[in-house]
Amino acid sequence: VRLVSHERAGTNRHCCEENKPLLGEMSEGNNNTKLGAGPCKRSLNHCGSSGMRYKLLHEGDIQVCVVKHPRTFLSKILTSKFLRRWEPHHLTLTDSSLTSATPTGYMETSLSYSSIEDLQLLSWDNAPKYCVQLSFPGGTVLLQAANSYLRDQWFHSLQWKKKIYKYRKVLNNPSRWDVVLKEIRALVDMALTSPLQDESIHQAPLHIISTLLAENSNLSTQDHENIIVAIAPLLENNHPPPDLCEFFCKHCRERPRSMVVIEVFTPVVQRILKHNMDFGKCPRLRLFTQEYILALNELNAGMEVVKKFVHSMHGPTGQCPHPRVLPNLVAVCLAAIYSCYEEFINSRDNSPSLKEIRNGCQQQNDRKPTMPLRLPPQLSPSNPAPSIPISTPSLPLSPPPSVVNSSEILVELERNNNSANIKRKGGPSGSDSEPNLIDCLLVSPAVNTLSIQLPAPADRVLGCFALILKMLSDYDDWRPALASLLQPIPFPKEALAHAKFTKELKYVIQRFAEDPRQEVHSCLLSVRSGKDGWFQLYSPGGVACDDDGELFASMVHILMGSCYKTKKFLLSLAENKLGPCMLLALRGNQTMVEILCLMLEYNIIENKDTQLQIISTLESTQVGLRMYEQLCDRQRELKELQRKGGPTRLTLPSKSTDADLARLLSSGSFGNLENLSLAFTNVTSACAEQLIKLPSLKQLNLWSTQFGDAGLRLLSEHLACLQVLNLCETPVTDAGLLALSSMKSLCSLNMNSTKLTADTYEDLKAKLPNLKDVDVRYTEAW
Repeated sequence: VRLVSHERAGTNRHCCEENKPLLGEMSEGNNNTKLGAGPCKRSLNHCGSSGMRYKLLHEGDIQVCVVKHPRTFLSKILTSKFLRRWEPHHLTLTDSSLTSATPTGYMETSLSYSSIEDLQLLSWDNAPKYCVQLSFPGGTVLLQAANSYLRDQWFHSLQWKKKIYKYRKVLNNPSRWDVVLKEIRALVDMALTSPLQDESIHQAPLHIISTLLAENSNLSTQDHENIIVAIAPLLENNHPPPDLCEFFCKHCRERPRSMVVIEVFTPVVQRILKHNMDFGKCPRLRLFTQEYILALNELNAGMEVVKKFVHSMHGPTGQCPHPRVLPNLVAVCLAAIYSCYEEFINSRDNSPSLKEIRNGCQQQNDRKPTMPLRLPPQLSPSNPAPSIPISTPSLPLSPPPSVVNSSEILVELERNNNSANIKRKGGPSGSDSEPNLIDCLLVSPAVNTLSIQLPAPADRVLGCFALILKMLSDYDDWRPALASLLQPIPFPKEALAHAKFTKELKYVIQRFAEDPRQEVHSCLLSVRSGKDGWFQLYSPGGVACDDDGELFASMVHILMGSCYKTKKFLLSLAENKLGPCMLLALRGNQTMVEILCLMLEYNIIENKDTQLQIISTLESTQVGLRMYEQLCDRQRELKELQRKGGPTRLTLPSKSTDADLARLLSSGSFGNLENLSLAFTNVTSACAEQLIKLPSLKQLNLWSTQFGDAGLRLLSEHLACLQVLNLCETPVTDAGLLALSSMKSLCSLNMNSTKLTADTYEDLKAKLPNLKDVDVRYTEAW
């Protein structure tokens, strides 16, 4: 077989391997000696024209043949008998060499990338052999793949490993920075034009440049910007590594007004916010995002630029298309705000620990003298209060006249909090329980004397990110998720004790309180019992309350308008916020007047003196007097209803509505009604307020109605005697069905075709001992 040179002048050998110098080094191999064969051809124009893409190989099985020879005899050896001897090897492409899992035979020693002089593709016309030729001083390594695709994959992977190795070695010892910048551009171009598709193809150059910058911290500002601009194309689809983030942060701090911040960093930060899944795995990404936002805030337009950036992240439509943007922005804001108070958090002199606060709170409570109860003159011990029939729902229409002022109400609250006059369902008594954080902030001498004066830089950071939280709360689609992310309270106690911060955050809480969606305003409450929430923080007496209770009244109003008009919620208000409620009612707040009337109607308050004081408060204003008289009228009607009796069974016509049911029940006496069927009507949870007025009701049929979870919660608190309940084909879920566990008299329950789950079903069976007849067909529990 004859060996002939197949290459001609002007061929495209650089398509297979670039021969650009690395920091002035000579080109690889001998360009004047390019070998080929008639039957053994090199593939020309392979890299750019085919458009094929390959995954970067790290290891694989391949046939190996090694021929050691002087270069002058290469043409003879390529067609000799030695090509018939091939060894199978499992080769690994490490960062510096080509090694075999079985270091014997041809691959007894590793082949370093630095020793490879030339890398070529070979193929034979007369035999299906697909080879890669690796030339090293004194010999040649031939790698034979099973097909042309695998051969090309090995070729490009070896070529990539070899070049990355040389770039890493050269850039680790820079001499002239103008040459370094040129090599960085060549490295970036190589990564962008490589036919390999792998995450490491773009990450490897970034890590090399990151290491270069970390080891050379004395670069000029212009060098900084030149390097950032050079690597910008790689950052369009890749997160910067940690060291590079640190370099970017430094540039944002030192040159916030540089155009590089706007032109280069903006798309990088946008990609981080859209695609980052966990800042905990790479906190420097979060720090870089934080510094970028602060750099925007330093521009002439200041917060207007930040607002435009936040708006660009949300998008022009009413729904943000990127679900990760909001959680990532909130994470950046929380971390930035925490950093503002880090000095106070780490300093024991300025910021007492939580344990010290709790101890101070306990000592303050121990020193607190017993507050005497101030009663109206006619309720003094010499003139005891008249007996009130608590067991019956009727209330006195006109209690003895008394003058009630705000100080008496607050004293009454103090007295009620120190005694067991209010019903408590479960949980330890107030004297034995550990004081919560808000209480500690209120009474601890250490916190009362805590003076938080932030340095000017920290104050600017706080103002910037507090304003971002405000902006986030203005987007309707983001507000539910934002409320959920801020529950429980994620800020340190030093921030909660800082008046400027709580004042800034008040706008966000107001937005939550104005939102009619339950998933938003329900986040105002604490996440669990004993854990403080925004409701407690911004209520009168709370550490963040800076008004006369307007925000508190707004929160109570939205919560009462939702599904929180329950005994449990009213009991919590009576237990913790009775004084503020009475004070606001005394000032004519209609929501608080309604609250006090419901407390009387549902018999929340047991203490007779407190009942009379509530009645006196209601009669002090026109709106209170009117609502109290309406309450008394309802109580008289209910008593008359119970006295007269009425039918024991009632079935509403199909298609009846809540208004029809209310009209029917108000037209006659139904004190003896035991069986009510609302099946196939259009009633909803709103009719529950009418159903709880039927004291004798034992059987209730709600089949195929729109009665939901809110109605079930109300029924479970008032209809303790209910024995039979049909919820077939209603939209109830586990949230409402779990409330039925308090109805111990239930013996028959139909949950056919509801959203009942198996866990809830097991829980109901365990808590309802009298439950005998249960229908759970067509549910998850079936």
